[in-house]
Order: sequence, then structure tokens, then C-alpha cells
Amino acid sequence: MSSRLCIGFDADDTLWHNENIFENVHERYYTLLARYHDAATVERALYETEMRNLELYGYGIKGFMLSAIETAISLTDGKVGTGEIRDLIGLGREMLDHPVELLPHARETLEILAESHRMILITKGDLRDQERKLAKSGIARYFAAIEIVSEKDKGTYERILARHGVEPRLFLMVGNSVKSDILPVLELGGLGVHVPYRITWGHEQAETPTSEDGRFYHAASIRDVPQIVSRWG
Repeated sequence: MSSRLCIGFDADDTLWHNENIFENVHERYYTLLARYHDAATVERALYETEMRNLELYGYGIKGFMLSAIETAISLTDGKVGTGEIRDLIGLGREMLDHPVELLPHARETLEILAESHRMILITKGDLRDQERKLAKSGIARYFAAIEIVSEKDKGTYERILARHGVEPRLFLMVGNSVKSDILPVLELGGLGVHVPYRITWGHEQAETPTSEDGRFYHAASIRDVPQIVSRWG
């Protein structure tokens, strides 16, 4: 076991933009189905389908598109045309081919921290898509290990830390999701830095901790993380 602080980083909406891509496609999806239902009805039905399918499809664009097609068929009583289905598949292809855009100050923050800390990237989602984004991002070299997982809960973090010989009390996780990046790590006895993104998917919403004995910190920007790490160190 190392006696040094190890830093974990989430990827989507912590290091690079992700939810804004879904936001744009949602708007186009509502427009495509506008002659059948209003946007609020479509949004509600799509979310319900996603939640129902989550255990089978997991997270990511491919699962989202399967749920979007299923929702379109259901909401139109099967009247949605092959052309509209083709358009939906096209939206999914656009999402998968979207450029990877790092958030402001992400690269410089990693450069600063990598000089003196061991870092692990921990992200959930579709393996192939996450590998693609990581390759395009150009930031893999800052991490001692890459972990792409299907879920981020207490058990997942426990296994990752054990595999890499990291004590929970010496592990600090940085991420935009309180539910996935912060709460499970705090439960293990680790440290958490919440760096919010402007959009939070409904499934990732959770109440922010108010006090965790100095183990939780809220950062306005990722550029604040080195200072927080230095303070804890």
C-alpha cells in the first residue's frame, strides 16, 4: 500500500464535454417527434425507457439510441416511419463521431497534479466509445491506470482501490456527479471534490453532502483542484 495520496478523475463532463452533446440531440429528437407529442411528453417517456433499459444496455450513446428508437415506436403506436428511424440512427452516429472537447483548464490541471501524484482515470460507459474519447483527448499519458466500468458504486471503487493498492483514506476522487463520483468514495472513507457541470442528467442527481469531516470539497472549476489537493496533502 502506498502512503501517498492517489487522485481519481471522472472523464465525462469533468475532463471533457459530454452531456451537452446529449442536450443537442434531445432537442432534435423532440423536433422529430413534434407532430406526435409535445416535448415534455417525449422527454418523460424517453427517460422512463432509459431507466427501464439501463440494466440491460448500460450507460452510453448506443444504449441511449436503442431507448430513443423504442420510445419513438411506442409514442407513435408504430407509426414512426423508416425515414425517421434512419434519422435517429444518424443522430447516434453523429454523437459517436463528435469531436472530444476538453473542458477549460483540464489539461493544465492534469499536468500540475501528475508531477507529484499518482492518478487513475475512472469512467463509466460503453467500453469502445470511452476508449475512443480517451484516445482523441490526448490525456491518457497523465494517468497511471485507466478504469472503464459499467457502474460507479461503493463496490466498484473498493475493487479498483484494492487492485491498485490504494487505501481509501488516501484516495481523492474528482468528478461532476455527486451520486457516482463523490458519495461512494466518501462512504469508503475517501475524499471527494465535486466540480459541477452546467447540465446534470436526471439519473445522476443527488443531494450534495454538507459536511464529511473535511473530506468533501466543492470546487467552482477544475482549476481549483490542485490548491484543494495541496491543502489536504
